[in-house]
Amino acid sequence: MENYGDELFKGANSKLFEFSKILRKTQTDAEEIVWQSLRNRKILGFKFRRQHPLDKYIADFYCYEAKLIIEIDGGVHNQNENQEYDKNRSYELEEMGIRVIRFTNELVKGNLDNVLNTIKEHLQNKNLTP
Repeated sequence: MENYGDELFKGANSKLFEFSKILRKTQTDAEEIVWQSLRNRKILGFKFRRQHPLDKYIADFYCYEAKLIIEIDGGVHNQNENQEYDKNRSYELEEMGIRVIRFTNELVKGNLDNVLNTIKEHLQNKNLTP
């Protein structure tokens, strides 16, 4: 593995690494669609990792070079308590200098080009505010 020190994982514990392996094996259809578009540096040459442990969280997709997290949200994220959790999670990650952008499963399945164009915009302008 490339040597990034703890900067790559922000102190994530070993249980998160174990759980992230399970999540990679059980990803949703929408996550699979996005992964096929991101993997192997397919977007502007940026490397993405899927189900990547960071601090006390697991990011659906993480680009270390751009400090960018991409989250793909299913219907469960529409519930009030989950929206609050997501908002706090994004805030904490942004405090670490990592931007978080979110897309719904429906948007990924219905308009992948829009999703990929938004990701490209964030990668091209790393100074975009979340």
